Amino acid sequence: MGAVETEKLIGPRATTSLVSRASPLASTARQLEILRQLPIRDFRDPLQPAGIDIFQINVGKLCNMTCRHCHVDAGPDRSDEMMSRETVDACLAALDRIEARTVDITGGAPELNPHFRYLVDACVARGKHVMDRCNLTVLLTGPCRDLPGWFAERGVEIVCSLPHYRKRNTDLQRGDGTFEKSIEALKRLNAAGYGRGDPRLRLTLMHNPVGAFLAGDQASMEKEWKEGLKANHGVTFDALITLNNMPISRFLEWLETSGNLQAYMELLVNAYNPATVAGLMCRNTLSVGWDGRVYDCDFNQMLELDARYPDGSAVHIHDLDPARLRNRSIVTARHCFGCTAGAGSSCGGAIA
Repeated sequence: MGAVETEKLIGPRATTSLVSRASPLASTARQLEILRQLPIRDFRDPLQPAGIDIFQINVGKLCNMTCRHCHVDAGPDRSDEMMSRETVDACLAALDRIEARTVDITGGAPELNPHFRYLVDACVARGKHVMDRCNLTVLLTGPCRDLPGWFAERGVEIVCSLPHYRKRNTDLQRGDGTFEKSIEALKRLNAAGYGRGDPRLRLTLMHNPVGAFLAGDQASMEKEWKEGLKANHGVTFDALITLNNMPISRFLEWLETSGNLQAYMELLVNAYNPATVAGLMCRNTLSVGWDGRVYDCDFNQMLELDARYPDGSAVHIHDLDPARLRNRSIVTARHCFGCTAGAGSSCGGAIA
């Protein structure tokens, strides 16, 4: 996708990408080094896989938005990092060899990948439950305006990121105008049948805290959000999931510049909850990057910590061997405290 085309897609922006600013933190090695230098304990839990239930595919880093907390460092300038049709087909071939029941498609804004609809249709044809990780505002762009109805025809679950059900907190994290556009997109999804209790047309909202603290209680927040969005905007949804912000990429940058890094990492370490370990997403998920490299989870993907076979070799989608994968050890580092703090955090929300 060329510069002129991507310019037409640019939506709300709270910041610019680390890559576009040539920030030292655009280096994943630098991010890992910053976390290693902190005077905190290491993440020591040895983690083993429990089977592959979820096959997560990141189809690229192109996005119409540039959010302050984005752990992908996605944005309109990341058009070079897009999954090719060849790699999409390799993902489908791998999907046929594993037991995953759910395909979790993410980005960037995954809908902007030119092979997105082909991938969704191929997964639906295989009888898989398909989830689309949607930023909402992309549904108002020209290429994607028909997607609510298109998704409904295929029974795709929509997981939408929304920092808060109030305008101020959402726009602070994601850029001015985000909240109004998100509400309009939610109304379009409701009109297509989403968020009205139909299990086939499930609409899930995803909340990240706006600041250096842990996500709140998921059940009570869901009740509050449902009441607030219904009363103020006439919008309904099925479920809310909460995720702790991971200390990587742009959120790591904010933690550093705001002087919150040490305190936030201490918060994560001190809030370690052993009850979360059994349900960590890295134990039942494989995460595939836009270039076909394979990771134990989405966050490891953004730090370029490849999944490793028992012999130490990196896993790639073209040589994915389910039998060897079962015997691997999951790669961990200090950012993993983000998933084990409090009620825990995963792509499916709270764990404990």
